[in-house]
Amino acid sequence: MLSIGGMGIVLVGVFGGYLLAGGKLSVILKALPFELMMIGGAAIGALLIANSIKTVKQALAGIMRVIKGPKWKQADYQDLLCLLYALANVYKKKGALGLEQHVEQPADSPIFQTYPKILKDHFAVAMICDTLRMMTLNLEDPHQIDEYIDRLLEKHHAEDMTPANALQTMADALPALGIVAAVLGVIKTMASINEPPEVLGKMIGGALVGTFLGVFLAYGFVGPLATRLAQIVDEDGRFYHVTKDVLVAIAQGAGPQLAVEIGRGNVPTAVQPSFFELESAVEQAPAVS
Repeated sequence: MLSIGGMGIVLVGVFGGYLLAGGKLSVILKALPFELMMIGGAAIGALLIANSIKTVKQALAGIMRVIKGPKWKQADYQDLLCLLYALANVYKKKGALGLEQHVEQPADSPIFQTYPKILKDHFAVAMICDTLRMMTLNLEDPHQIDEYIDRLLEKHHAEDMTPANALQTMADALPALGIVAAVLGVIKTMASINEPPEVLGKMIGGALVGTFLGVFLAYGFVGPLATRLAQIVDEDGRFYHVTKDVLVAIAQGAGPQLAVEIGRGNVPTAVQPSFFELESAVEQAPAVS
């Protein structure tokens, strides 16, 4: 919602200042549909040329992602640590055989079912289950597990950043496309050079709307959207890094309580549960036999 408010401030600040300075919206409104068609159409076309259809869909979904904000809240980090605590506890008490039923079919696991939001995140579930599965197959070298998860995280982050990069590329192109639209307006004006000055003035003003619109859209909307989307990707990515920290701690032989405390220490400060909040949540979590 903060992003929507920011967009409103951009519109009010720019056009409010223009009107207070004595500007007339009639010139802008008359040229706006045609300039927007040229600039917007060219920008969308360039987006389609430069990216796959999957990336285009992700870029459009990324706008909604900016409006909604980061996916993972404080309660989700607390649930993650409780989930990993429960899995670590099973591993400690029952060994690989006890853990196998949970990592082979996580959708049927009572541990994962306790935390449905995490269960719906396919990457988080796959990373947890694949790592623990390898540990049950006697891959217990913490360095190998660390490197394995790092490669997973690097791949996931690169893929998740693709929509933000696509939007940033569009933002970089918009000012130049605005100039293209403005040049076309000048060409139209020069073809009517025999018209009186008041007519030529309006035509030149309409042509300059193209330059204004390209710069305005780039730096007022699309660029900030791309920047915020990249920030959200990084913020959501911390969830997976905390998961990694706990899994590596388990591989290093840390007990369940110590492992999740290591993970809790790396949770971003703004959404970090306290030691006592986590301890209480772990105690209240449903027992798994």
